[in-house]
This record gives sequence, C-alpha cells and structure tokens, in this order.
Amino acid sequence: MSQHNFQIKSDWKPAGDQPEAIKSLVSGLENGAMKQTLFGVTGSGKTFTMANVIAQYDKPTLVIAHNKTLAAQLAQEYKEFFPNNAVHYFVSYYDYYQPEAYMPVTDTYIEKEAMINEEIDRLRHASTQALLTRKDVIIVASVSCIYNLGNPEEYLSVNIKISKGEKSSRQEIIKKLVNIHFERTNADLSPGDFRAVGNAVEIMPVNEKVIYKISFDGDFVSKVAKIDSVTNRIIEEDLKDIFVFPAKHFITGKEQQARAIKEIKIDLEKRLAELKKDGKNLEAERLKRRTNYDLALIREVGYCNGIENYSRYFSGQLAGEAPSTLLSYFPHKADGTADFLTIIDESHVTIPQIRGMFEGDKSRKKTLVEYGFRLPSAMDNRPLKFDEFENKIGQAIFTTATPGDYEKANSENIVEQVIRPTGLIDPEVEIRKIAESKESGYKGQVFDFIEETERVVKGGGRVIATTLTKKMAEDLSVFLKEKGVKAEYLHSDIKTIDRIGILSDFRRGKFDCIVGVNLLREGLDLPEVEFIGILDADKEGFLRSETSLIQTIGRAARNVKGKVVLYADNITGSITRAISETNRRRAIQTAYNTKHGITPKTIIKKIKDITDQMNTEHEKAVSELMQIDIGIYGNKLKTLIKEKQKQMTEAVKILDFETAALLRDEIAQIEIIIEKKAKAVDKKKKPTQTFFKKKV
Repeated sequence: MSQHNFQIKSDWKPAGDQPEAIKSLVSGLENGAMKQTLFGVTGSGKTFTMANVIAQYDKPTLVIAHNKTLAAQLAQEYKEFFPNNAVHYFVSYYDYYQPEAYMPVTDTYIEKEAMINEEIDRLRHASTQALLTRKDVIIVASVSCIYNLGNPEEYLSVNIKISKGEKSSRQEIIKKLVNIHFERTNADLSPGDFRAVGNAVEIMPVNEKVIYKISFDGDFVSKVAKIDSVTNRIIEEDLKDIFVFPAKHFITGKEQQARAIKEIKIDLEKRLAELKKDGKNLEAERLKRRTNYDLALIREVGYCNGIENYSRYFSGQLAGEAPSTLLSYFPHKADGTADFLTIIDESHVTIPQIRGMFEGDKSRKKTLVEYGFRLPSAMDNRPLKFDEFENKIGQAIFTTATPGDYEKANSENIVEQVIRPTGLIDPEVEIRKIAESKESGYKGQVFDFIEETERVVKGGGRVIATTLTKKMAEDLSVFLKEKGVKAEYLHSDIKTIDRIGILSDFRRGKFDCIVGVNLLREGLDLPEVEFIGILDADKEGFLRSETSLIQTIGRAARNVKGKVVLYADNITGSITRAISETNRRRAIQTAYNTKHGITPKTIIKKIKDITDQMNTEHEKAVSELMQIDIGIYGNKLKTLIKEKQKQMTEAVKILDFETAALLRDEIAQIEIIIEKKAKAVDKKKKPTQTFFKKKV
C-alpha cells in the first residue's frame, strides 16, 4: 500500500513484540477485519504500535478515549509522532454543564446551564475543518464524539471562500459573515468575531488565533493578509484566498430554515392537540409559549439557545434517525460505509461508557417532553445508540491491557503485546494489612503508605495513592500535607485543563504524591512513579475488580523501581487473579530479557502536554513584542521600561488586564537583559587581583 498521507517521525524503531503486532494488525485491516484487539500491557508502547499501524494503513483515524485527560495525553503523543500531519483534540467544550431537566416529584425545572471553554471550542472547530479539507487527519476524542453535532454537509456548504481579485463588496462579505453566525464588534477580536475598519474587514476565525484582513477597492477584494492577533505582525502579506467556516456547528441555509420552521409548527400543533386530549392544558400552554419564542429567535437571528433540540428539522433527518456526530465528518465510501480507522483506547472502560450514554440521555429527555418543556423532536438530540455507533465506525482496533467480554467475543484478531522495548517487567506486588496491629507495631495502611512515600521521595521518585471516594482522596491529600508530604488530589470534579496541568506539575516534581480515585487508572503515562499504594484493596467492586487492580498495578510498570502494595485484610478473588496475571507477565518478560541480554531501563519521556500550546502563546507574544521594541529603542532600555510602565498603567485603568499582563512580563524580561549587561560590563572593569604573603 502506498503511503503518502501519514509520515511517522520517531527516534526509535519498533522493538520487542511490537513489529509482530503491527504486522498482524495491518494485515487484518487490509484483509477486511472489522474488529481487532491489541492486548498490550501497560508501558509496552501500544500508542507507538498504533501510530505505526496508522502510518502503514494510511487512512484518517479517530482515536476515542474515555476521559479528557487521557485524550489530551494521547493527542500530544500523536502530535509528536506525526508533526507534519493534522492531529487534533475533540472533547466536550463545557467547563461546567448542567443539562436541562425536570423533576416531577418536586415540580422543579432546571434550566440548562453551561460554561463554554473557548479554547476547547476552537479546537473542536479545528477538528471538523481539518476533516473536511484534509486526508492526513487524526482526531483524538472523548466519548463526546458520539453526541449530536451540526450536519457536516451544511457546515461545509456555507463556508465562505474569499479570493484576491474577486468581485465582492465590503457589505457583501459582512452579510455573509453574519449569516454564518460571526459577531460584529468594535473592540478586540475573539474567535468568531469580525470588525469593519475603513475599507477593510478584519476576521478572527474560530479554528485559529490569527486575524485575516480583507481589503477592498470598490466592489473588489484588493488584498488578503494574515496577521498575528497579539502583536499585529503580518504573517503573510498577500494571500491568494482563504476559507472561513461557520462560527457554530449547528448551521443552516435560508431554505432549510424556512422548511424547518414550517415542520416545527406542524409538529407543535400535533403535540398541543395530544396534550390537550390528555387533559394536560398547563403542559400545552408551556410548550406553546416556549416553542413560539424559539421560532421567533430562529427567524430573526437564525439561532436560539437550545437549537440542538430542533436539529433534525434542520438536517432533514427523520424522527428516530441517528443524529449527525463527529463521525459524520469522517470520509465515507460511495455506498455510505465508513472509510476511516477507529482506535478505541482502554476499550474495557470506553466501550461500556459508550454503551450507556443513550439510555441516560433518553430518560431525562422523556420527562421534558412529557411535561411540555420540549417537543418530541428533543429526543433526537441525543448520543448514538451502541448499534448505531458500531455501524458508523467501520474498521476498529481496541487497545487495552485487560480485554473485556465484548472485545473477546467480537474481535476477529487478538494480538498480545507483553514485552516492553525498555525491558521493564511488571512491578513487584505485595499485600499488607489495612488495620493497625499493636502486637506487631504496624500502624495501619495510611501511616505505612506515608513511610513508603517518604522513602521513595527521598530517592527522587513519585508516588500514587488510590482511594475509593473523592472525599477520601481530598481528606488523604490534606493529611499527607500535614505530615510534610507534597500531595495533591485529582478527580473528575477538577476542570479538564487543570487536571492536565496537575499531572504535568506532578511529573516535574512540583509535588510528590497524587491521590485519586479511578481517574488515575487507565492510560496515564507517568514514568516517574515508583510506588503505588492501593488503599482498601479488598473492597470488592468496580474500583477493586480484577481489571481495575491490573490497570492500577500497571501504572508502576514504567519505572525500573516500580512497586505496588495492596492494602487488604482479606484476599479477594480479584486480588488473587490480578496477582496471578501480573506474575504470568513477569515470567514472560523476564525470560525474554534473559534470552536477549536486556537490562531493564526506566522510560525517559519529555514532560509536555497539550496545554503547552495554549499556555505558551502568552510567552511567545511577550518575546515577539520585546524583540520589536528593542529593535526600535536600541540600547535605551531604561527609557523603554518607563514607556512600558506607562502603557501598563493605562491598560489597567481601562481594565485591559490581558495587555497589562503582556506589558508586565515584557518589562520583567527587559530588566533581566539590563541586569545581564550590567554584570558583563562590571566584569570587564574589575581588575585582576594578585594575592601575596605579607613579609614578616
């Protein structure tokens, strides 16, 4: 198979049992296998194996992870493997989300509340636009990829192409931008905004933080320039053409809008008749007012809050038909079948999560419809059912260290990857008591864990503790801090970007211990971890099942000093099976190392995360501004500082804190340069000293 789209970049080649795994999986794909499993132990390089499969199979790829943190880590890893290809991150853009709901028992209606993270929204748009314009695309997504999203055909059809020399007036471009939900402003631009300046229109697209300046000469486009949004530096002065995609995924043309409004009215009358027939006059009046209000907004501005509940009218889909999702944006063959590869990471967790999404959503929406808060069409604003998901993904590879029943029953090919290229073997596992013992002097699981932590931290290692609840995680982290251990808790209530930042700080050594629940189990690549304490390991259940224990034990398998202690007063079946499987793998790995003369080495991995590209934009802007200013002021740096301090004060007065922060950090950098120059001059002036003994 020719390989033109994906080019993998790596300092190392497949090793251990990776070459055989790659060969077997690619062969399966080429022979039409719809489902395969890579049964790979933690640290065996499953992501590297899959990167090689992607490069060889050469098709757009969707990678699904079961949480945002893992998705971010995978996105960064694939970016490093494919620096010249389009690797994007697609997760829910809500920092906070309270879905619309009604509780009949207490007659309580809860309005939908959401706090959208604009940076993640930008990344979502970048994902869909890449899929519609390129073939070399890898999208790493959370399970939000199975939720309703605007129709890709409409999204693509209403994009605006602006070309130098085309006949198009300033007013026509403004009208087109408004039609695809861009907002006009006279202030600083944000993604999805535009402003008219003289004979030009400046646009900030939703998928990148740059400004496109469109200049006009009468009714013609005279120039198209690309400008840095922070420094106003021209990046490209004379572009031939650009494409501007809609500012929202839910988008529709005028004809579809008119048809949708007509259909909504018809369904509203039908539903009102049904409610009145059942004696639900209050519900009927509620539905009538709400729907008519939404229709008025759609007519006037083409959008309303909760427009997704009317999505099937705009997309032309029938009642009950599967909604458009991110999967709809991937390429399909002429017969409608998927023409892309799907990789389901940590499938033993991700598959059950996908399977359960539909029913939970259905229950909430059914109540809203029944009590007149929504039309029945709201039921079609939903995630995919599991059978719909299976039909839409095409060829799939599940990657996991602990295959579930689904993978075992459905995979046409299961490939085991037990050998780690580094020679690392699964960690040593020990069982210790939970309760303290006065006879032996044993202080119990928490104090024993603290002693182990102090030992590991003294040697420069990191530690993880897993608890059963969020409250226990928070309480234990506080107790550890009181005992002098630099600890931080981590669980699902912490915002996406913050979670990624905490893990990066942990690796950097800002703190030595992370306390979590099950968020830490799968896929988190933390080679600095030398010791893991699994508290209350004998509390049989989801968090202490065989699968969970094996995954948790695996977190210590990336370090040559890796060790795990299960704190348990009773030896459960899950503990017995987990230790048995760990010992089986250790035996295979040890034999392989002995045969090939391999000495195990701890994985060395750069500390980098997807938030780096977000966080460093500020630093980049500071650096560029400083270079420009030094070029203007030359050696008059103290004068430059005074000018910058004046500008900073003015920025604070008008509450422009973003500009003030840039100026503050630029001043700090200039002061460092002045200090370095002063030291260099002082060093040159300082005479050479001669030491001699005084004569007696």
